[in-house]
Amino acid sequence: MGIFNRIFRVGKAEANAIVDKLEDPIKMTEQGIRDLKVDLDKSLQALAEVKAFAIRSKKELHENTAKAKNYEQKAVLLLQKAERGELDPAEADRLATEALTKKEEAVEAANRSQEEVTRFDNNIATLDKNVKKLRSTISSYENELRTLKARARVSNATQKINKQLSGIDSSGTVSMLEKMKEKVEQQEALSEAYGEISMENKSLDDEIDDVLSEKNLKASNSLEELKAKLKNKSE
Repeated sequence: MGIFNRIFRVGKAEANAIVDKLEDPIKMTEQGIRDLKVDLDKSLQALAEVKAFAIRSKKELHENTAKAKNYEQKAVLLLQKAERGELDPAEADRLATEALTKKEEAVEAANRSQEEVTRFDNNIATLDKNVKKLRSTISSYENELRTLKARARVSNATQKINKQLSGIDSSGTVSMLEKMKEKVEQQEALSEAYGEISMENKSLDDEIDDVLSEKNLKASNSLEELKAKLKNKSE
């Protein structure tokens, strides 16, 4: 039995873990609120029914109390009639006794009604307390649900942004830019190399023309002037 119990506990734990992964806190909270509202409706219905019983019992209590008082008054009137000679004393006693019997029955009924009223009032107090607690709980859960939904929206938005930032080079954009940069630099170096080669392949005429160019002539003249100044200073 021990091994089977352990297997059952392990299986149950794994099942709960799977359920935990599948559960949506928002949906679970919404369902919990719906269940509480069903309980609240049932409690309100029960409260209304108990209040109806209490109202009827209080009415019966009032009626039985009035009935008992009325029978007692009738018994007194019968005895008074007998004293005045308006009614046979034996008949007065018989009817007065019947009236007092009815009075006692009414008193007992009033006592039962009073017990019912007390019991129903206690039930009403308990149900009313439960209704208020349910309403408070539902209100609290609804507030928590609003907060949870807001947090979920912020969390989802943050997760999307972070995911985009973490996978910003997923399309190879940065890699392509690096390759393009490398290609441009290679083309620039190649262009510079061709320029150097073109300078090395100048013809004799090109060299003579360069030497005799106005820029070079000016530089030569400046050089001769500088040499003459230095010579004069040394003399």
